[in-house]
Amino acid sequence: MTEEQQSKDPEVESSEALLPSEGLSEEFDPSSIPETIPLLPFRDAVLYPFAVVPLAFNDPPLIAAVDEAMRGPRIVGVVGLRDTTEDQVVPTLSRERLHDVGTVAVIHRLVKHPEAGMRLLVQGVSRFRIVELVKSEPFVEASIQVLPDTSDEYSDRVEAMLREGYELAGRVISESSYMPDELRHAVRQLENPSQFAYMIASMVKLDTAEQQNVLESDDVEEKLDIVLAALRRELNVLQIGGEIKSQVDEELEKKQREYYLREQLKAIREELGEVGNEEDEIDRIRECLRAQEVPDHVMKAGEEQLERLTNIPAASPEYSLILGYLDWLCDVPWTRSTEDRLDLDHARQVLDEDHYDLREIKDRILEYLAVRKLKDEMKGPILCFVGAPGVGKTSLGRSIARALGREFVRMSLGGMSDEAEIRGHRRTYVGAMPGRIIQSLKRAGTNNPVFMLDEVDKVGADFRGDPSSALLEVLDPEQNNTFRDNYLDLAFDLSSVLFIATANVLQTIQPALADRMEIIRLAGYTDREKLHIAQQYLVPRQLGENGLGEEHLELEEDALHRIITNYTQEAGVRGLEREIAKVCRKVAAQVAGGNVDKVQVAPDDIPTFLGPKKAFHDVARRVATPGVATGLAWTAVGGEILFVEATTMPGGKGLTLTGKLGSVMQESVQAALGYIRSHTAELGLEERFFDDIDLHLHVPSGAIPKDGPSAGVTMATAIASAVSGRKVRPEVAMTGEITLTGQVLPVGGIKEKLVAARRSEIETVIVPEQNRQHVEDIEPELLEGLRFVYAEMIGDVLEAALLEAEPEQPTPDEQASAGPAAVS
Repeated sequence: MTEEQQSKDPEVESSEALLPSEGLSEEFDPSSIPETIPLLPFRDAVLYPFAVVPLAFNDPPLIAAVDEAMRGPRIVGVVGLRDTTEDQVVPTLSRERLHDVGTVAVIHRLVKHPEAGMRLLVQGVSRFRIVELVKSEPFVEASIQVLPDTSDEYSDRVEAMLREGYELAGRVISESSYMPDELRHAVRQLENPSQFAYMIASMVKLDTAEQQNVLESDDVEEKLDIVLAALRRELNVLQIGGEIKSQVDEELEKKQREYYLREQLKAIREELGEVGNEEDEIDRIRECLRAQEVPDHVMKAGEEQLERLTNIPAASPEYSLILGYLDWLCDVPWTRSTEDRLDLDHARQVLDEDHYDLREIKDRILEYLAVRKLKDEMKGPILCFVGAPGVGKTSLGRSIARALGREFVRMSLGGMSDEAEIRGHRRTYVGAMPGRIIQSLKRAGTNNPVFMLDEVDKVGADFRGDPSSALLEVLDPEQNNTFRDNYLDLAFDLSSVLFIATANVLQTIQPALADRMEIIRLAGYTDREKLHIAQQYLVPRQLGENGLGEEHLELEEDALHRIITNYTQEAGVRGLEREIAKVCRKVAAQVAGGNVDKVQVAPDDIPTFLGPKKAFHDVARRVATPGVATGLAWTAVGGEILFVEATTMPGGKGLTLTGKLGSVMQESVQAALGYIRSHTAELGLEERFFDDIDLHLHVPSGAIPKDGPSAGVTMATAIASAVSGRKVRPEVAMTGEITLTGQVLPVGGIKEKLVAARRSEIETVIVPEQNRQHVEDIEPELLEGLRFVYAEMIGDVLEAALLEAEPEQPTPDEQASAGPAAVS
């Protein structure tokens, strides 16, 4: 018999089934119980004396046992199984599988059904103990010993336990919603402790082992201990359930009351003529917040504002302010994000398509993708691209977004001087709005875009605050997961955003802000790199923008090279693109006029399109006289050639500096002059040579401010050339800081300076010995055609830079006095 077939009828669970039904309460004589009775094994259920329960089964052995009982006194033995894992009860039943004690039951009603099997109504009358199994086929039959429960004398402890049982049972019945009040009276009528224990065991929830213990125990106190513990447990569960129900009812009552009051308020507003779509607006906002699955703290703030909104007339100024705030809560992408495309090959292809070279930046993005592929949760990197204008910093951000599959937003910081632009205004101000960080994220529609902070080196500050200080929180990975905008006044997680800042120089960036970013420098392009960029990117783009195709214009490679060398002098390619655009426009005019179908531009045609040459490389002419040296300088727009001019005149130890030199550069002149004066003998000068002369040092382009220590060796070389009369080699340029003892110290911007050297057709570059590794790390293509001299002392610089002194030519008077022989 299966477990489902052996289980009690569902009606047994009701309390009425425990009460003796009509016609079943007559006295039963235990002596009429035969010594051998058929057994009905039960699974997970126990029948107690005096209990009335229905049974249902369709197992043939059990049906045979009932048929046998009906042929006699209608008595069967209901007994529990020890092992409930076996599916089959009989005929494989053994003595070990049965409990020792069961209940003798009288069959009162019997119904047979051809499909549903057999249904009985039985009443327990007495306990019994199995002596032995008489047979197991076709049904189980056993010889039994009846166990009486009647006793007229009980101890005071049993009496006390019985009274406590009455009290607990009454409270359980009162708390319970499924037990009738009549059951309390029926329980108090049970004066026999055993009968009371059986009634309670049938009434409350006990596991099968506890039910069997109540049946088997001969000790009344043990029976009562089990059922009293069950009553206390049931009472505790019912009380907790009652508290939960009270809370639920209270909440429902509160909601009903709110609904009623809202309906009244709505009716009042209709009466006052203030009818509108306020309710629809509130429902829209609430649905929007739920659909976006905003964080709990945002939902809580939104519900508070919605509550205020329902109590404010639509005509009130505060109504529109709250509504605007709630609209922002809905529009901000609290949880919306895009999934990163973690395909390294695709990312490399996209980056290469959009930009030439820039190996370091591309490697850094691929490294980020690789780590992101291995680790699901990671904070977005905070990068800062530093380089000259036109090298592709901003456009590189768009390419990174495309490679990652993210949205791209750009915010220009140039000239920003109000902290509220970053953090937003507090809602107490008229016209308050969130800061541009939150506004940009709203436009992006996701919380993990590529966010470009353009021109971070040009942020200002005034009485309204310092935006750089506000950016400290935005660009700090340890803090930006709880960024708080003044308008929203709620924490927003920026840790998934990939921030990219751009700058031309680092010196103007607040040190604490620069420390939070990973600095990646973009050096200027060489002429060869510019040629590749022009062929692959600039020319096709300008053809398209000017309505031309390859069938209309062909720019020869030599023509592009001539534009690069003769018409541009920059680290980037912005000026180069303008010159190419000018050529394209002139060709477009010819094509549109019907004069030509296709124009092929050769090098000699460039002046026709672009006019006279604009860039001049006149190093040889500029250093043709003693006292002029060529230096290499780093500027915000890349590397540049710097000429330093020095000359002497009669005087008395005077020093004049011109060319708008900064304080650091002026100190470098003093250090260089101090070294030269202390080493006059090495330069072939008299010891008191400087007592009778004045020195004037000038750096051309006098309108442009200049500063920095890297021109120290150039100034020392110019002074040495001026006082010694030895010219500086025209193919040599130099850079390096000088000390008073003549040591040459390392400087920065080596790559940019080498780009400027190549652009000016320099052949030999003097750099500090400590910069040797920086030179060797530069790509070989840039170093091609350059010779390097690594200097540790200023003597190494002078030896490599100065030409030998030219022999003095005789004056005309000296030639005349020498005679014809001397002249010949």
